[in-house]
Amino acid sequence: MRRLLWLLWMMLAALGLGAAPAHADDISAAGRGVVRIVTIATVGDEVVGFGYGSGFAVAPNRVVTNFHVIELATRYPDNVLIGVVPSEGDKPYQGKLIAVDRDHDLALVEFSGGRLPPLTLFSGPVQEGDSLIALGYPGNVDRAVAKSGADYITPQSPVRSQGNLSGLRTLDGTSVLLHTASIAHGNSGGPLLDRCGRVLGVNSAVTNTESGDSTFGFAIAESELGAFLESAKQSYAKVDVPCTSIEEQLQQDRNADEAAKLQADEAARQAAARAASERQSALEQARANAENTRENYIFIAMAMLVFGGLCIGGAGLLYSRERQREAMWVGAGGVVLFIGAVALFLSRPSFDESKIVPVASATGAAAPAAAVLGKQVCTIVPERSRVTVSNNPQVELEVGADGCINGKTQYAEDGARWQRILVPEQEQTVSVLDYDPASGTYSNTRYLLSAEQMKRARELRAAVVLKACSADQAARGNLVTQQQQIRAALPQQYNEKLVYHCAPAR
Repeated sequence: MRRLLWLLWMMLAALGLGAAPAHADDISAAGRGVVRIVTIATVGDEVVGFGYGSGFAVAPNRVVTNFHVIELATRYPDNVLIGVVPSEGDKPYQGKLIAVDRDHDLALVEFSGGRLPPLTLFSGPVQEGDSLIALGYPGNVDRAVAKSGADYITPQSPVRSQGNLSGLRTLDGTSVLLHTASIAHGNSGGPLLDRCGRVLGVNSAVTNTESGDSTFGFAIAESELGAFLESAKQSYAKVDVPCTSIEEQLQQDRNADEAAKLQADEAARQAAARAASERQSALEQARANAENTRENYIFIAMAMLVFGGLCIGGAGLLYSRERQREAMWVGAGGVVLFIGAVALFLSRPSFDESKIVPVASATGAAAPAAAVLGKQVCTIVPERSRVTVSNNPQVELEVGADGCINGKTQYAEDGARWQRILVPEQEQTVSVLDYDPASGTYSNTRYLLSAEQMKRARELRAAVVLKACSADQAARGNLVTQQQQIRAALPQQYNEKLVYHCAPAR
């Protein structure tokens, strides 16, 4: 009977509409891991009960929800079917209970037949007034728009509502977040998110509004959820980096680029001033040296002229005493000295400023940095990164001079940089990896995509034939063209950007 009921459910789902078009923002990315949890109770061949709530993935095949959403399945395991209806796709999945915590109203459900992008928990501090978003499937919305039972098991995007954190409280011994995001019956088990799409808590209850009071929601705190998952031996992702919006990060990037440009301009100005000072010093030193040399030439020429005159006078005296031979030699020497003095005077060096080239000092402009190659340890640069769902403070690389990374992956030339776009088969994330060998900067720009976007990216990836490292220039040129096609299919804005500074490994 259960198999027949499940088959009927799948057939009904196939008649429903597909997921709504996906958006590129962080909340929409998180919404792809949000599900509707459905319970169907049967007695014999008769359906006697139907209930539903919300949940979200903490692993590709496991979701968290409230215990009270699936409580019926714990009491009547042989008569209650648990269904997991994803936010996109064309079919629901059958689930089974893995762990429950009645005291804290939490449950872990495993499903088969598909994969979901897991959400990341935020373990950092939260403040009253912080903006937050609830995702789920409120029953009052479903009752208003559902036309048949098939609508409850047809994949569709969750409803989002925005509010603020009103405070931290304790409800029945459980730490909870009190908030103003609109939730209703059916939101139970859905995530309460920060602006970056990280899980702050699990929506579980709403205040009674029968007397007309304001509505507040209660969400089981992330600390309680983390403890539950650890007790169930379920691994999960968590970060504690504060949320930075895309706009804020882009502004930080612009500020950093501007600061770097100002620093480079200042360095260039100082280098120019230093070069001018060095040239002026070189000119003054060269001018002084030239003057000394000219004075030496003139002094020697005058000395030669005096000695030449003395020689000629001495030759005349020797000639008058009839010592003709000595007179001839002394006179010839005097003439030579006289001619040499004239030549030396005329050849005295002049000062040509254009020929003065100063020698750069040790504090002059630095030589271009050598490429950072070989085994590298890359450490994240927080001020240049937008961290939303990843916790990778360090990356190890082995960089080859021809763009061969880790000895197995060929990166494509992108100017002076090397770039590779990774399109995994099992994840809904495309990563643009970039390495600058001149500065040792490595970055991972991540796009969290919808199922349809990933399908398109995988179709484009299928054309990439260069997998391993290669020296074939034609194949590497083809890789550049293929990666440009994948890049053109990505959204304009990324979801996460991790920037690292690399240094040689010890």
